[in-house]
Amino acid sequence: MRAVAFAVVFVAGMSFACAADQPPNVLILFADDQRADTIAALGTSHIKTPNLDRLVRRGVSFDRAYMQGGLNAATCVPSRAMLLSGRPLFRIDEQLLRDETWPAAFGRSGYSTFISGKWHNGEKSIPRSFQQARGIFAGGMTNPLNAKLSDVVDGKLTAPQLVSKHVCAVFADEAIQFLKQPHDRPFFCYVPFDAPHDPHIVPEDFSISYDSSRIPLPANFLPQHPWNNGEMTIRDEALLGWPRQPAQIRSMIAEYYQYITYLDSEIGRVLDALEATPHSKNTIIVFSADSGVARGSHGLIGKQNCYEHSMRVPLIVSGPGIVQDQRTNAMCYLFDLLPTLGKICGISGPAASEGIDFSATLKEPTVSARSELVFGYKSVQRAIREDRWKLIVYPQVEKTQLFDLQSDPEEVSNLADKPENADRVAELRSRLEKNLRAFGDTQPLRVANPQPAEWVAPSKPNRQQ
Repeated sequence: MRAVAFAVVFVAGMSFACAADQPPNVLILFADDQRADTIAALGTSHIKTPNLDRLVRRGVSFDRAYMQGGLNAATCVPSRAMLLSGRPLFRIDEQLLRDETWPAAFGRSGYSTFISGKWHNGEKSIPRSFQQARGIFAGGMTNPLNAKLSDVVDGKLTAPQLVSKHVCAVFADEAIQFLKQPHDRPFFCYVPFDAPHDPHIVPEDFSISYDSSRIPLPANFLPQHPWNNGEMTIRDEALLGWPRQPAQIRSMIAEYYQYITYLDSEIGRVLDALEATPHSKNTIIVFSADSGVARGSHGLIGKQNCYEHSMRVPLIVSGPGIVQDQRTNAMCYLFDLLPTLGKICGISGPAASEGIDFSATLKEPTVSARSELVFGYKSVQRAIREDRWKLIVYPQVEKTQLFDLQSDPEEVSNLADKPENADRVAELRSRLEKNLRAFGDTQPLRVANPQPAEWVAPSKPNRQQ
């Protein structure tokens, strides 16, 4: 049966495989809470990311790739579930037990599948999705210098064992070991790092750091979000007190950038190892992340919001048949990624997958598979964006924001209350509701008894003032 499945993969994958003797391999390098605007080659000159920069030069970089949101505060959980299942936010099983996952589909179709890294979707679903799993952190947050990791043996996760080095280095080591193995069939290798999620801790001997006094504040920095967005005091937001102080934000961003640069160095080790194997010319390499994060933008710290800095994610795709050194404004969700790779590799995907194939964009970056996207967070925020306009609705407090992303990409000027925009707001709201219903969302955009929008910060003083 495996030989039959492999033959199907081979024929279907040839258009992108560029005359290789087997369908393309897949290597996915996945970050945790990395904003899309933290890659030097894409315009952020005050950060060092030489290895992500070389991926940018070798492939297509998406300026409008997004996660869809979250129905709980730990948005990375639904984000990863969406990625691996190809399903939208309102129809996912966060534990990935109900439906077949895309990695499982790759394995069913003749691929060797492997994971090392952070797993946030329940232990039982790991062996259901991957044939091999080593160096697994099954949890949310940890000190990366004091982490406990497991392997999958005989279909079960082993007892966690303390590792002696930074957890990102362990993930990279395990991925390198897998890549160096002889492979008689194509592979699917998934490496979900836990960086740059806080705490921002790098090895003591990592020499690159950033002077916080030289770090610019976000262009949309505010000391405090101007109203209650429905999630004002969650752990992420309580990392700093109110009002946010510019020096605090600069210091946090400096630590965040250092962690990204360290992650970049580990990614570089994996890329170097791949290049030293016979598989390098026939491997699709993807870099992305589960979400962005505010870090002072709009007076927020975390990712529990529908602003661009938190919903937009980096996405770089390179490999055989993919154009090089190109940027695209094509819009996509993270849950479109694996359906796209499945199409390229000739995989018969999970029956429940709903993601759209955007492989045409990888050959012609002006082509887009989607014209608008919708987002949601718990019951408190919903949003829609198209090419130019973005609408964010806060049902519980009857607040609405309208942004012209063409002239105001940082979402600073709210145009929703201007009389000349009344029809546009109404139209976007209608389209938002229609799209949400199509994705299975039942949350109303208006509630009977909205709460006051005003919010007073806790009386506890800013602990770092």
